[in-house]
Amino acid sequence: MKKNLFLLGLMVCSMATMAQTEKADKPESWYFKLGGSYFNQTASTEFPEVGGQLPNRDVYTGTLAANKLASRESVTGSFGQGFRSGITGGYRFSTRLGVELSANYYISNSKTMAQTTNRLISYNPATSPAATYVSFTAEGQIKAFELTPALVMFLGEAHGFEPYTKVGVIVPVHGTLDIKTDRQYTTFVNGAQVAATDAYSKDVVKPNATIGFTAAVGTSYKLGKHISAFAEIEYRNFTVHGKTKETEIYTENGVDKLNTTTSFRAASYAANHTNYHSSINGTSNSTVTNAAGFDNTKATDDISSYVGISGVGLTVGLKYSL
Repeated sequence: MKKNLFLLGLMVCSMATMAQTEKADKPESWYFKLGGSYFNQTASTEFPEVGGQLPNRDVYTGTLAANKLASRESVTGSFGQGFRSGITGGYRFSTRLGVELSANYYISNSKTMAQTTNRLISYNPATSPAATYVSFTAEGQIKAFELTPALVMFLGEAHGFEPYTKVGVIVPVHGTLDIKTDRQYTTFVNGAQVAATDAYSKDVVKPNATIGFTAAVGTSYKLGKHISAFAEIEYRNFTVHGKTKETEIYTENGVDKLNTTTSFRAASYAANHTNYHSSINGTSNSTVTNAAGFDNTKATDDISSYVGISGVGLTVGLKYSL
């Protein structure tokens, strides 16, 4: 009995000594990081339709009956290329393990989602000799605020450097896909241009809730007792599904035409609002599946599409340890 009590006491003393040693070796408990990142996309996918236009780069040549598609190229890409800034709070449980929570703002590079050059859209010699052509470019850009909890493993310090790895999840809190489209309509009569209209629209797509994955390797370097510089190489992977779309701006030659019917666009609630679904059918408010029952006073129902935001990036910044 005495022997067991002695061994138990020895074990408790040993554990207390180890805890004190670990605490003594422990470089910090709480820390904060401020950094900026630049990401390059890692995977390209075909973009979704934009305003009923397929994700193609089309070039048309010729006039009137000779107006033909001369070339077509699929437009692919990802919104994983862009800049990110953020602040991180971290806590170390021990010399090896810790957790972090980052709050980041991400803005992607603009990406061409669809493009058409010189397509004939209107000509009826029986009623009018006028022929109208359209050229347009649709550019998309993602802006998002996200939270990223992560588990960190520190690999040990040597000569001021302390490498580490971490894995976590990306939880977008708020974000939008802004699609800005410039269209040029030109009208000709007997080969002479009689009218030109520059139309601009901005569509804002809001996403469904989603979650992504992130993993990083990095190192910090002590600049002082509490200040360190750090650098990380990070891989992030997630996709975003559309929930709703609203046309917020539509102008022709700089004049607001959002709620005005023009020769190029109808003015209705359905034209300015879209609800996305996994499928549509005969009861949906869609001109494709329910043309007879389509209601212009309600949002249009359409198939949900997705865009990728996967990328590999470099983050650099400063770390302050308490």
